[in-house]
Amino acid sequence: MLSIDSLIELLAQPQKIVITTHHKPDGDAMGSSLGLYNYLIQQGHHVTVITPTDYPAYFNWMPGNDGVIIYTEHPEKAATLISEAKIIFCLDFNALSRINEMGELVGKSAAYKVMIDHHLDPEDFDDYRYWNIGACATAQLVYSFIVEELKHKELVNKDVASCLYAGILTDSASFHLPNTTSAVHRITADLIDAGAVNWRIYDLVYNNSPENRLRFLGLCLSERLEVLYEFNTAIFHVTKQDLEKYDIQTGDTEGIVNYALSIAGIKLAAFIIERKDRVKLSLRSKGDIPANAICRKYFNGGGHFNAAGGHSEDSLENVINQFKQILPEYKKLLIK
Repeated sequence: MLSIDSLIELLAQPQKIVITTHHKPDGDAMGSSLGLYNYLIQQGHHVTVITPTDYPAYFNWMPGNDGVIIYTEHPEKAATLISEAKIIFCLDFNALSRINEMGELVGKSAAYKVMIDHHLDPEDFDDYRYWNIGACATAQLVYSFIVEELKHKELVNKDVASCLYAGILTDSASFHLPNTTSAVHRITADLIDAGAVNWRIYDLVYNNSPENRLRFLGLCLSERLEVLYEFNTAIFHVTKQDLEKYDIQTGDTEGIVNYALSIAGIKLAAFIIERKDRVKLSLRSKGDIPANAICRKYFNGGGHFNAAGGHSEDSLENVINQFKQILPEYKKLLIK
């Protein structure tokens, strides 16, 4: 493994650097990536953020977004940058499969791989690891990495702070998840002091949806919600036809699962969505309901204890039935 001293020595001279994150990046993925980008460019590094796929348009305001390369749109350019990089920062993921086709390129690259992440069970593809499953967001870890490991708090400027604040805001579900500790609030206070305009960032992320997204939400609430009170569980399901009718784009389904979890007494919520090539699931839970274990055991996925995802090659109807059939296994936890 690369030592922190060796990494600091590497970063003391301008390097070709790639920053990448997981496919279908969320707010923490983009916030941590662009936050780190805005830090590194202050030191003269040649930095490119490469995402495996597209991401929600409501993150396009982040400083540095104009330079992001989407691999699926520019695979040859991305491959060249990865092959030429001296350092590759891998943010908000810990398995190469999470970056799709890019995983093979990153794995074969001679670059030093630096993992900054907060998910369980990391793979051993990295040379330096800054990892803490107790962190509420990778953006929190990027802040700590810059300030505590690299000793560059003075380089956390407005651009860095705005991106990292967005990452923490979104992955903490607006600061209401259990891992939103006092340390997290102290960090966000530092980010606000550095120039992050908290109310404006919230507005850009959460109050910036197209009309059709709100109408789609209405459909989900009125016609696609099933509540199973005997298991304190609620399920949304969405068809391909629903997505087409409302012209749903990347990110438009984000957060809808939380409406199911907001019902009094509900401890487990599922959002099951039929995509073109597979059915995807997002699970959210309260207390000691292991959303990640359910996804890992039954739906080829994983994630955090109370927020996880998975997928299936089966039909939408069969996936819904499969999910319902596993609920008795967790009944003692669900109804206590």
